[in-house]
Amino acid sequence: MKQNNKNKNYSEEFPKEDNLTQEQENLDKETVLNDNLSDKEEYLSDEEGKDEEKTLQEKYDELNDSYLRLHAEYDNYRKRTLKEKMEIIKTGGEKVLTEMIPLIDDFERALETVQNAEDKKAIVEGLELIYSKFISFINRHGVKEMEAIGEPFDADKFEAITTIPVEDKSQKDMVVDCVQKGYILHEKVIRFPKVIVGK
Repeated sequence: MKQNNKNKNYSEEFPKEDNLTQEQENLDKETVLNDNLSDKEEYLSDEEGKDEEKTLQEKYDELNDSYLRLHAEYDNYRKRTLKEKMEIIKTGGEKVLTEMIPLIDDFERALETVQNAEDKKAIVEGLELIYSKFISFINRHGVKEMEAIGEPFDADKFEAITTIPVEDKSQKDMVVDCVQKGYILHEKVIRFPKVIVGK
């Protein structure tokens, strides 16, 4: 009987080994399945990554192209405005100079008249006409003569070349004579008057 029991025990141990082997096989199958799934997921994620990379590359190319176009447009704009500024500087005085040409014509006629004229009165009238045209011309362009004589001396407005003693106390520190007229252009002094101040 003891032998039977031994056999029985021995046979009972075999099914356990069979179970272990079966479990090992199941685990191996699961591992293989998991590995396969893992490989598929990696493949899918690689595909998704490639798609995402492709999308990002397209977006980058689009933005880079846009940047390059904007840069080129700005560069062209800068060159164009620089050229326009140079043209304005070059021909900016064209209108003023064109308006001065008739004054030159008047001076030429006056010179011809002076050489052939015997009447000084006609010469003076011609010069006064030219002078009034010229004053009108500069006034149209915003240039005005500065008042000086009789004004209180102001070093910011006048250039004193000398002082002279005055008997009248009201003339003290006043402009008594103007040696050279001064002019303003739209509130800006473009030439200071040279004056004599009473002391």
